[in-house]
Amino acid sequence: MRDGFLQWLRPATYLRGSFLTLFGAALTTSTAITLIAVWLLESTGRTVHPYAGIVIFVGLPALFVLGLILMPLGVLRERRRMRAGGETPPTHVDFGSAQVLRALSIIGLLTVVNVALLGIASYKGIEHMESTSFCGATCHVVMQPEYTAFQVSPHARMGCVECHVGSGASWFVRSKIAGVRQLIGVTTGHYSRPIPAPVRPIRSPSDTCEHCHNPQAYVGTRLKVVDKFADDESNSHSSTVLMLKVGGLRAGTASGIHGHHLNGGRITYIATDDKRQIIPRVTLTDASGHATEYASTDVKVTDADLQRGEHRVMDCLDCHNRSGHAFAPPERALDRAFAAGQISPELPFAKREALRLVKAEYADDARAGQAIETELTAFYRDKYPAVFKAKQADVRKAVASVRQVYSSNVFPAMKVVWGTYPNNVGHEEFPGCFRCHDGNHAAPDGRVISQDCDSCHNVLAMEEASPQILKDLGLAAQ
Repeated sequence: MRDGFLQWLRPATYLRGSFLTLFGAALTTSTAITLIAVWLLESTGRTVHPYAGIVIFVGLPALFVLGLILMPLGVLRERRRMRAGGETPPTHVDFGSAQVLRALSIIGLLTVVNVALLGIASYKGIEHMESTSFCGATCHVVMQPEYTAFQVSPHARMGCVECHVGSGASWFVRSKIAGVRQLIGVTTGHYSRPIPAPVRPIRSPSDTCEHCHNPQAYVGTRLKVVDKFADDESNSHSSTVLMLKVGGLRAGTASGIHGHHLNGGRITYIATDDKRQIIPRVTLTDASGHATEYASTDVKVTDADLQRGEHRVMDCLDCHNRSGHAFAPPERALDRAFAAGQISPELPFAKREALRLVKAEYADDARAGQAIETELTAFYRDKYPAVFKAKQADVRKAVASVRQVYSSNVFPAMKVVWGTYPNNVGHEEFPGCFRCHDGNHAAPDGRVISQDCDSCHNVLAMEEASPQILKDLGLAAQ
């Protein structure tokens, strides 16, 4: 049996004679074994670190293919060497020979195995390169701001490619070509700080967002409560209660914010700045095809400015521009931490001191964290020793929360500071709605784009300490 097995393997000895061929065979075999072992390990639920993933899912398949290429190159090189030395390479192959048939069967079997391995490796490589961890964590410094914000966004369980690439071969190829350019930029250090936004070009929401969100659905009216904490000693708490008229399309009739902006007519605009914050022209085309242009009386532009500006059809992303990567202003971020119980309002001047510390400039995140911990701890230890002694746990918790607020919104290495990225939902911290709804965009017939608050929401309570409406609805804090 042993002699028969060795005789069957004899054709494999044709690999001898060329170091290049032997090296290619060894490289392909070793990488194949490694890939199979990693895939089996991955099937047990083990996660792969993004940096290790580059080696496993990109580097190893590349070495596997390199080995396959080296083997025939080695054979060709060996034949050239034989000719140069006066030897005659064999030209006749006896396909009736049992030895040749065994060689062909081995080559055929290995080819099938190699094709299968290469196919799986290619799929795994693409799958890894389209994973959220690869997009967010591999290029750590560059993508850290966006990835940090994404992890606490409503879309945190979505894959990056579902919004940034979508389905279809053309956008897949386009994203990979862009990825090569971005990889070169990251490798050489030539990339923008901060990353420019909005992203251009980006796929239409109809191809991405609307796979989950139906813009024509009738949402109706939604209750919104905004908590606010003052910077006085007691961190006075107040609430603003709004009824948002989200609306939509019902029985063919458009109403509310969504209805009038997405279903009530075709809206186009011209923005004259890179961030789409300055909009001097808005055009509304109604269902009958009649177009009305509204020109800003505040923003003075020339025809050349308008020609150079960005001409855009309004869609979801013009308002929901940071739905997956929102950065909160410092006051709002701290108010949310107070409302969530992460910072105790019983700590005197907690809002004032926290706001002062997060708005200060630091060289990097590590120094920011150290300064916040040192100064906030010292403030209570020196100014309020009794409070510090009785509420040390609350002080430590507040320190951790304030550090988190800073590190989630400010990234010195990428020059992302408070307000770097405008959020167009609302109109408190950024112009948002008021880019158009400022009362100064007028049509030739005298009509203006309304700034009436009641058009979009009803204010049920404005910064009240204990709004009656929340008591009536059973939503008052216990």
